[in-house]
Amino acid sequence: MFPRPKPSLKPNTCAYESEPMVKATGFREYDARWLFGSEINLMGVAALGLGLGTLIHELGVTPRLVTGHDFRSYSASIKMALVNGLIAAGVQVKDIGLALTPMAYFAQFDLDVPCVAMVTASHNDNGWTGVKMGVNRPLTFGPDEMARLKDVVLGGAFKPRAGGGYEFVENFPARYIADLTKRPKLERRLKVVCACGNGTAGAFAPQVLAAIGCEVVPLDCELDHTFPKYNPNTEDLKMLHAMRDAVLANKADVGLGFDGDGDRCGVVDNEGGEIFADKVGVMLARDISAQHNGATFVADVKSTGLFMTDPVLIENGARTDYWKTGHSYMKRRVNEIGAIAGFEKSGHFFFNKPFGRGYDDGLIFAFAVCDMLDRNPQMSMADLKNALPKTWSSPTMSPHCADETKYAVVDEVIAHFRNEQKAGGKVAGQKIRDLVTVNGVRVTVDDGTWGLVRASSNKPELVVVVESPVSEARMRDMFKSVDAVLRTHKDVGAYNQTI
Repeated sequence: MFPRPKPSLKPNTCAYESEPMVKATGFREYDARWLFGSEINLMGVAALGLGLGTLIHELGVTPRLVTGHDFRSYSASIKMALVNGLIAAGVQVKDIGLALTPMAYFAQFDLDVPCVAMVTASHNDNGWTGVKMGVNRPLTFGPDEMARLKDVVLGGAFKPRAGGGYEFVENFPARYIADLTKRPKLERRLKVVCACGNGTAGAFAPQVLAAIGCEVVPLDCELDHTFPKYNPNTEDLKMLHAMRDAVLANKADVGLGFDGDGDRCGVVDNEGGEIFADKVGVMLARDISAQHNGATFVADVKSTGLFMTDPVLIENGARTDYWKTGHSYMKRRVNEIGAIAGFEKSGHFFFNKPFGRGYDDGLIFAFAVCDMLDRNPQMSMADLKNALPKTWSSPTMSPHCADETKYAVVDEVIAHFRNEQKAGGKVAGQKIRDLVTVNGVRVTVDDGTWGLVRASSNKPELVVVVESPVSEARMRDMFKSVDAVLRTHKDVGAYNQTI
């Protein structure tokens, strides 16, 4: 019988090399993330695989699964440890090798496999590892499945079975690329800066963009798992500034940047302006709703209020549903309500037919941007951005808060603003017009200025976003008010970046 995992073990000891270690906090709301070595070891990863396989059988799903790994020095070894556990649980595993996360999602359809377990830490810093999992394409695990998986793994409730097996699928990326590029070429010759942060997307994104007719200017597309210049994170200002500089130096039409596992895309316009993904979402929603009148969209609670107030979207009969932040939550909501697309401020975009299969893929997002420019040959990316009503938005800011306390802190912040609203109090100098508590708290005051506080689903952090349709000063007022509430909690630390 496989041993029950320990919550911690000392590295460089016999026990560490002989027993599984899995820290409980690695089981997040919709995927799994650990610091490799200090929070999970290879035996612990095998336990995760055995637990996932046990859960697959428990759910009554055909035990066939596709796996792949991102470009980090340790990801391949972690994947094989996971595979060992899956095989022991009686799962037939198809391994597509080095892959983007959306490539693994595509493989579920192309190989007719119901389950996926993609080994990736996404945009997290080196040292992190994780797994994105699902058993019902195109969806990935939500809180219920993750809670049950946690119980199985930490409780040692494993059920080994015969019948497991392993197959490596040769040259699978070529199948993914062929599927993506089986479409008309662009009529407009676009010069595109393709930025990959030396992450996994560098192996695939430049050739995919070139195949649809783009003139590609590669930026940090050489694979280097040390990430020597900046982390491949499309919300990281270092990456966005590097894209800006490359766009201006090359007089490019647009800069497109991809995160560590290729399921997100960031955008810089032809004037070097960094466009937050939620604003790109409004631009794409305008473009899509012009073709599909009355289209329904989903936006996460971190996103701009323009999805509700933009006059072009209103004229096109578009409807937007604000929902929980997180790729798994968004995928589910997009598919549940039959939305044509979903937009998340982090850069996860979800396209249903006729654009995609319902999962998040940074390259399909990039295609949508290129197609929008192709349909508007007289307009630049900056023109399309400037055509939006003006708002002042912050980047996504992330003050440190331990996994063990972050949800309790957010509950207290929600309670604070509820009490303020009930008492008729003011936030940023104005009365509260609306509170949305579907995911943390989004507080909107009379002039439309709003602020959001929620717990990060995959790191020991809170998430703070503020926006104003009035002025930069009002945006900063909201930040000061929200931050003042957070500073009353000793568990809230410094921000990764601020305004």
